[in-house]
Amino acid sequence: MVASSEEGITLVLDIGKTRSKVLAIAADGKVVGSWARPSASLKTNLGYMALDSHGTEDWLHATLAGLGEMRRAVRRIVPITHGAAFAGIDAQGLVMPVADYEFRGFDERAEAWEATLDPTEATLSPSLPLGLNAAVQLDWLERHLPRRFAAVQQWLPYPQYWAWRLCGVASSEITSLGCHTQLWRPRGATWSDLAQRRGWAARFAPLRRAWEPLGFIDPGLAQRLGLPRGISVHCGAHDSNACLARYLRAMPSMTVVSTGTWTVVMAPGASRLATQATADTLGNISVRGEIVPTARAMGGRQFEAICAGAQPKLASTEALQQLKAAGVCVSADGESVRIGPDREVPIDYIDSVLDESKRASLAASHAAHQTAKLIRELQGSGPVIVEGPFSTNPLFLDELAAEVKELQVSIDPLEGTARGGWLLGRWTSPEATPPLVREHPAPLR
Repeated sequence: MVASSEEGITLVLDIGKTRSKVLAIAADGKVVGSWARPSASLKTNLGYMALDSHGTEDWLHATLAGLGEMRRAVRRIVPITHGAAFAGIDAQGLVMPVADYEFRGFDERAEAWEATLDPTEATLSPSLPLGLNAAVQLDWLERHLPRRFAAVQQWLPYPQYWAWRLCGVASSEITSLGCHTQLWRPRGATWSDLAQRRGWAARFAPLRRAWEPLGFIDPGLAQRLGLPRGISVHCGAHDSNACLARYLRAMPSMTVVSTGTWTVVMAPGASRLATQATADTLGNISVRGEIVPTARAMGGRQFEAICAGAQPKLASTEALQQLKAAGVCVSADGESVRIGPDREVPIDYIDSVLDESKRASLAASHAAHQTAKLIRELQGSGPVIVEGPFSTNPLFLDELAAEVKELQVSIDPLEGTARGGWLLGRWTSPEATPPLVREHPAPLR
């Protein structure tokens, strides 16, 4: 038997900025299948960069069609995606490609743009670069592509776009709407004045809970892919908030460090809720609607830049000690490496001055210090729990444990985002699923 009980298999569709995955998870929580592909951004003929939604959908359909005997055990699908992505649709599909928030053209803002925004303390979202604020994306698209924009019948956050593609039910959900969009007022649980004044709010699909089943998979799609017709499609959520969700049911307080392309530190109940663009601190919203003080940095992206092809496993305490003795560190802006008091080398050339072990060690140390700074910004309570790729990096954990108290590490073989997606598919179940973590004490030095 593929599934461990009659509850069957949950498919978590995890669309990340770097990689997209489909994970088949049985009722006992074990992964029974996993498929992945790199995520991509494409040039469009509309003047902006867009996410490769069509390529992702082709891959998704091929993956679902290739499940074999497993397909008979699939009971539910839960979509999880990165934030800052929104889809404009009509009855046929996308009216325009889903914009990539890293499109540099979004830095061209409308005249007096800042004066049109709600106060930051109301949206809990400072003005961020590129298209990290969804309001910036919508404004740019409306100004540059007015006819296309006007043809949009409904706007959907990216997780709910995938749910709609699977079951035909359009919805919105608060973890994506409250994720630095400038479209939402978390304390009032309502749209921002900007979103209402511009008419955007009225065009978003109805709100649903992240764990809610929206409907069954489209019968025609099920037949074409050889899937059962009774597969339930759930609303889904923003990826970091899905990671947080796995802890919300089991722990009264904690600080979760979700790692990947972004390092996202979330501290429910933290004493401080700062909103600063320079520090990238803001307020997110949990799947239950709570305001979550959050701090972020593009930790994974910068980690890869410093490694410059070096395998993370090559990091060592000895190499790091040599780096420190030589006065080697990453500059404050992350764009160069300082070697002693007088020499500075651009990150792009780091492989010409440091060997692989030193690059991997410097990357781990820099990521740890950057993460510790984010944690201090929030002043959260409870244990600090590391999720994602950095949770398997010993030097990163040692360096972080030297700076923060009560460090714990996820030992779940499934990453937090996917585990959170699986739990959302069983959110109303009375069974508790405690997170799997271990203590990571500070090293003796």
